[in-house]
Amino acid sequence: MVMSMPAEIPATRFQGAVPTLNGRGFMLEALDSCADEFVSFAAEAEGEVLDIGCAYGVASLAALNAGARVCACDMEPRHLDKLIEQTPPEVRSQLRTVTGILPEVEFPSGTFHAILASRVIHFLSGPDLRIALNAMFDWLRPGGRLYLVADTPYMPGWDDIVPSYQAAKSAGDLWPGLIPDFARYSASNAESSDRPHFLNTLDPDILERECRLAGFEIARASFFGLQRLGAEANGREHAGCAAQKPNA
Repeated sequence: MVMSMPAEIPATRFQGAVPTLNGRGFMLEALDSCADEFVSFAAEAEGEVLDIGCAYGVASLAALNAGARVCACDMEPRHLDKLIEQTPPEVRSQLRTVTGILPEVEFPSGTFHAILASRVIHFLSGPDLRIALNAMFDWLRPGGRLYLVADTPYMPGWDDIVPSYQAAKSAGDLWPGLIPDFARYSASNAESSDRPHFLNTLDPDILERECRLAGFEIARASFFGLQRLGAEANGREHAGCAAQKPNA
């Protein structure tokens, strides 16, 4: 699925990558395999699913149109306003929106049947990522699914961090892909206090390790290629993990 964005959304030179309104990067218009699986699972779920860090809601809209009940959560209320504007009237009653940010946002235990966190957890430090994953484990009902997508050190333009990442990983560093001075790699020109100062790029091994520590059972964890339309991909730009909260 590719989402058609309203004209007032900022323009970009990157085809298929829509700039956020708060300077925290881009939302990719094409759904990746994790988001596709989330949408398919959400369509059959009896209860509500969560799209956290949803930006303009490309995955939320796909899930809504497939028949799901969706809670769309983002730190930027203007993104949620755009999502509501684009939601077809016939499925609007299936959508609720919540303004919040990981790891501070809270939901009751056992609220969701599935959670998608796509390209948001790499904005968290290691300790905050662990807090967020423990919270998501709690928010899921038994048997609920978690779908994670994160940027890796192999994204285009970040070639100079790969040697240090590989060396740190070999040395046993828990967070070998941390970029402490991310502003120099950022393509965004937005002046915003929300603009990220660091990026904790991740890989499948780290996602699997952290999900297991939080109590999840792992279905799969792997690299996959860049989902931006028209872009060349090396096959390792993103890391994805699908996991499940054990049945009671």
